[in-house]
Amino acid sequence: MPQSQHGGKVLIEALANQGVKRVFSVPGESFLAALDGLFDAHIENIVTRHEGGAAMMAEAHGKLSGTPGVAFVTRGPGATNASAGVHVAFQDSTPMILFIGQVASDQRDREAFQEVDYRAMFAPLAKWSAQIDRVDRIPEYISRAFHVAMSGRPGPVVLALPEDMLSSLSEAKAGPKAILPSALANDQDLGTVLSLMKSAQKPLVILGGRNWSQNAAKAMAHIAETLDLPVAASFRCQDFLDNRHPNYVGDIGIGVNPKLAQRVKDADFIFCLGARLGEMTTSGYTLLDSPVPHQQLVHVYRDANELGRVYHPSHAVTADAGDLVTQLSEQLRDQPSAGRRAWTAEARSDYETWQIPVETPGSLKLENVIAHLNEVLPDDAIITNGAGNYSAWLHRYYRYRDYGTQLAPTSGSMGYGLPAAVSAKIDRPDQEVVCMAGDGCFQMSMQEFGVACENGANVIVLISNNGMYGTIRLHQQKRFPKRPSGTKLMNPDYAALAQSYGAFGAAVETDAEFMSALEQARNCGTPAIIEMRIDPNALSPLATLEAIDD
Repeated sequence: MPQSQHGGKVLIEALANQGVKRVFSVPGESFLAALDGLFDAHIENIVTRHEGGAAMMAEAHGKLSGTPGVAFVTRGPGATNASAGVHVAFQDSTPMILFIGQVASDQRDREAFQEVDYRAMFAPLAKWSAQIDRVDRIPEYISRAFHVAMSGRPGPVVLALPEDMLSSLSEAKAGPKAILPSALANDQDLGTVLSLMKSAQKPLVILGGRNWSQNAAKAMAHIAETLDLPVAASFRCQDFLDNRHPNYVGDIGIGVNPKLAQRVKDADFIFCLGARLGEMTTSGYTLLDSPVPHQQLVHVYRDANELGRVYHPSHAVTADAGDLVTQLSEQLRDQPSAGRRAWTAEARSDYETWQIPVETPGSLKLENVIAHLNEVLPDDAIITNGAGNYSAWLHRYYRYRDYGTQLAPTSGSMGYGLPAAVSAKIDRPDQEVVCMAGDGCFQMSMQEFGVACENGANVIVLISNNGMYGTIRLHQQKRFPKRPSGTKLMNPDYAALAQSYGAFGAAVETDAEFMSALEQARNCGTPAIIEMRIDPNALSPLATLEAIDD
């Protein structure tokens, strides 16, 4: 006969049936039964120091795996802290499920201790937010949550768990693993896209979104070579095609190469494969006219609701972009070149020129730091970052070689780099993981370095310390010259912080010191922090504080 068990165990069994191997959490009394369910389960519980860290780690897992990352947080402050990670998942189209402990049912709507209406709170931030009020319906909700998080445009799901519901007994059994429908393009769409790719005189491919893969990257390389197509990456999707490939022409995002931006405007066909064409990828909606671009727009996206949302496409295809390029590649065998080498070669030349470092002030130069990372890191090294001017050097000069090696928030969330790095290293312990962070960005989540040390996640954190919120200082100097306000930062001794955890820590002030410290960090066998003391005058790859002063 079926045995009764409390809702916490029913919930964890349902997650196990969905293939969940790891969750991220900050423990709370509102979901003690779920924690009890984890005690006997073969699901690892990574306990973080802040709910925002738990949510961002879950989001990073979702990015890397393509399946929902799972986080558990407590009610009220726990949920509000975690909302930053939910927003990252929403804007990045990442599958994720956040479970929130909730007040008992008999206390609802009384503004009980830490009570929040999570349906209302997360409605604009999640694909679906709900509350499980009956223990026997847990399997149903979990099945739906996984289907919703991964289907169409992936995204976050939020489920509230009333305390008494989790403690109630049930004989409910977990349902089967979520199975998504095929997202293959039909033959007619494939034929149309292929025909348009062949006939375009000045085409440009823009890659982005989710549901990509190593196989898709190889297929895209084959298509680009065969049809002489220049390929660009949308914001923070630079790892979708090997940046060394002769058809890769750069990224279209913040700090876009002006010549690439002009090439978008000059193109006669834009083949947007998987990207949403949001603000960052269109330079504030200026590279394409809205609602009808003057370029012919072929837009491939898995969710039909995104097609035509801002830009009216000449041809729209509801399909998974990664699957579509794989299908196209299979049809291109032994086909002749389309003969657009000059157009593509010029675009590549512009990219190569853009890659030539521009010297910045100081004895330790971020352009040289990135050049050294290009030289010494393996192709499969994972690079993470949050938000800040320091990331401009990374985006401009680092060459991503393998898919799944760039973890960064398109939402521009500070504090993301370290939690993402910890999650990535736990997921993929055999790959090197490097987090780049500014001093302001790192301090928003630096407590998660303890999680790295506790779990043997030997990440290397490179902190660009210029003593300020550099991005804001840059904008401030442009709009309100010589009136700095609210942008100065006091920093701790970051090397000592690492050493206090028994990890490797170093502070460097020259290029040579950095190279030596990086070698030590890569071989130390512990997590590592390298504090890079950067000249405050070096605000961005192209702007100095002194020049703006003038």
